[in-house]
Amino acid sequence: MNFYFEVAKTLDRIDAKEGSIKGLIATLPEKDRKRSAALIIETLKFKPALSEVISKTNLMKEERKLTSKNLVLVLVHDLLLAKGIQAGDGPIKQAILRHKTRLRGEFQKIKIKHGASTNEQLAHSGDERAALIPRYVRINTTMGTPAEVLESLVSRGFVLSGPFSSKKGFAKDSHVPNLLLFDPNVSFQDDPLYKSGKIILQDKASCFPALVLSPPAADSSVIIDATAAPGNKTSHLSALMENKGKLYAFERDRKRFSTLKMMLSKAGCSNVSPINADFLTTDPNDPQFSAVTHILLDPSCSGSGIVNRLDYLLEAESEDDTVKDDRLDKLAAFQLMMIKHAMRFPNVKRIVYSTCSIHATENERVVRNALNSDEAKAGPFQLAPRSEVLPTWPRRGYGEEMESPEQADSVIRCLPGEDATNGFFVSCFIKGSHAPPTKRKIEDEDGDEVPSQPSRKKKKKKKKTNNQLD
Repeated sequence: MNFYFEVAKTLDRIDAKEGSIKGLIATLPEKDRKRSAALIIETLKFKPALSEVISKTNLMKEERKLTSKNLVLVLVHDLLLAKGIQAGDGPIKQAILRHKTRLRGEFQKIKIKHGASTNEQLAHSGDERAALIPRYVRINTTMGTPAEVLESLVSRGFVLSGPFSSKKGFAKDSHVPNLLLFDPNVSFQDDPLYKSGKIILQDKASCFPALVLSPPAADSSVIIDATAAPGNKTSHLSALMENKGKLYAFERDRKRFSTLKMMLSKAGCSNVSPINADFLTTDPNDPQFSAVTHILLDPSCSGSGIVNRLDYLLEAESEDDTVKDDRLDKLAAFQLMMIKHAMRFPNVKRIVYSTCSIHATENERVVRNALNSDEAKAGPFQLAPRSEVLPTWPRRGYGEEMESPEQADSVIRCLPGEDATNGFFVSCFIKGSHAPPTKRKIEDEDGDEVPSQPSRKKKKKKKKTNNQLD
C-alpha cells in the first residue's frame, strides 16, 4: 500500500501546483518511478470519470477510513481500469472492495452517458498545440561533442531532413546552438545517449534563459541559479561555462533538491555547488556569494504557457476572474521580490528573469515594476538591448505593458501553438557601467558606422571651459 500512498502524495502536490507533472514525477524514488509515473498519468487521464464514479457511489462518505481523495482515485483506477489493487488486504483496500459492484456499475453508466464504447474514449485528449511542438534534444557538450552525438544518431537511421519529415527526421535549431528538433512522438527515455547524459530533453524556450544570461567560461566566474530544480537550465549554464568557475544552484524543496543533484551528476556538472536553501534567505554580502556577477531567476509561476504532452492532463482552472487575478498578483509579488533581492548582490552585472507564463501580470508588469524599484535605481539597472537578447527571435514583449517600445523590444515572448515551443517569457537586466550606450549607431549606405559629431552646444561648452582655464 506504500506505493499507492506515494502516488497519492504526488497527486496532492500536483493539485497544489508545486511543479509540473514531469518535474514532480522526477522527485519520486528511482526504483518505483516508472511504475508510479504510469499510474499518475493514467489516473489523471481518467480523473473526471473516476471522480464522478466516486461521487455517485458516495464512497468516501460511507467509508470513514477513506480520507484522501487522491488515494481513493488511484485505488479505484486500478480496480476499474487495471488488474486490480496490487496491495495486501488491509482495511483501506477492503473499504474499496466492499463497493466493487456499485463502482463498476456507475462506471458503465458513465460510458453509456458519454457514448463511449471503450474505456479510452473517456480519457482526456491532449492539447492540440502540443502536436505542433517538436521533440527538442539539447546536446550536453559537457559529456559529449556535437559530432559524436550526430554520428550516433545517423548510425541508427536518423536523417538530418527536418523534424516532421518522418519519424527518423531531425534538424538543427536556428536559434539555440547544439539543440536538435525531432518528431514530437519520438521518445529518448531509453536511448543510450540520454542514459549517458550526452543529450538532455529540454524545450527550446527553456534553453533561452541560460543563453541570454551568457555566463563567462572562466575559472574566476561566480554564477547563481536561484531556483535550479530539476536542473535542465543549471546543466545548460554549466555547459556554457565549460565546467569552469563556480555555479551555485539553489533549491529550497528537499525532494526537488534530491532530483537536482541526480540530474547534475548525470550531466557531469562538476563546477556546480547545489544548495538546499531558499535564495531569498541568502545574504548578498556573504563572502561566499558577494563575487557573483550573473544570476538566473526562473521562479514559481502560473505555468500558463505549458502545453506539453503531460501537463494537458491538469484540469482547466475553474476559478473565477477575481480569484485568478488574486493568485497572479501574489505570484507577481513573489517574482518581483526575487528580482529585487538579486539586484542587491554588490557585484552582479547581469540578471535574467524568466517564466513559463503567458500573463503580462507575471511578465512585462513584473519587469516594469522591477525597473522602477529602489534596487534598480541604486544599481543602476536597465534592460539589456535587443542586440543582447536573442536579436533574431521575432516575438517580443507587449508594447502596451511597457514604458517604451525599446523596453518591449528588449524582452522575449513565446506563444504555444505559434512559435513551436511552450509559452515563455525572458528578460535581462544589466547593471550601470556594464550597460551599452543608449545612443543608436549611425550607419552609412554600406552599413559602416559613422562617428557621431559633437553638438554645437557641447562645442560651446568646451570653448567656455578652455577660456576659464586660460
